[in-house]
Amino acid sequence: MYAIIETGGKQLKVEEGQAIYIEKLEATAGDTVTFDKVLFVGGDNVKVGSPLVEGASVTAKVEKQGRSKKVIVFKYKPKKGYSKKQGHRQPYTKVVVEKINA
Repeated sequence: MYAIIETGGKQLKVEEGQAIYIEKLEATAGDTVTFDKVLFVGGDNVKVGSPLVEGASVTAKVEKQGRSKKVIVFKYKPKKGYSKKQGHRQPYTKVVVEKINA
């Protein structure tokens, strides 16, 4: 059984027991979060939402909060003496999907 959920402006296909990295949530490690925006539930009984599946939810446990590797943003204009270097680390939340309630 799998589901397609929406979180952080992105759509993700999740299965039970799967660990996923999503946009940062305001939760601490060990908390349980519920995703109510379920777009599709697949498996034996297929349910397609328009746009959401009524009464379906996905519960997950927050494993850790973190920040991804640094990405260097380098801007440069030739012959003008302009260059700008900037780094960015995107925060994320790692969650483990526990149950798909369809």
